[in-house]
Amino acid sequence: MSNAVPLALRALRGATTVDVDEPSHITERVVALLTEMLERNEVDHDNLVSIVFTTTKDIRSMFPAAAARTMGLGDVPLLGALEADIEGGTPMCVRVLVHLSTERSRSELRHIYLEGARGLRDDLPG
Repeated sequence: MSNAVPLALRALRGATTVDVDEPSHITERVVALLTEMLERNEVDHDNLVSIVFTTTKDIRSMFPAAAARTMGLGDVPLLGALEADIEGGTPMCVRVLVHLSTERSRSELRHIYLEGARGLRDDLPG
């Protein structure tokens, strides 16, 4: 009898903030976030299904998906959207939702929050 866990579609969350609305800085932060998300969860490129990005309204100089393409993710379906403009929300924030196929259980996935986004999910271990 095999104890192998079947592949499942899972979602992995992450977020970061930027200090300035400049393409090079946004690219640096988005690449750092995606790299950390994929490495910490041992996600292979072929297991990526799609990635959704949202940005707060104060990020206007580029799409985060363009940053993802710089790291070889151009063949993965990428989508950008505007985050809800909520009073008291984290400014200059990029949020990411990665859909992936994995044998890991939902509880084994490590969601990643960097820079000024670290406090968005205080229920997650550091």
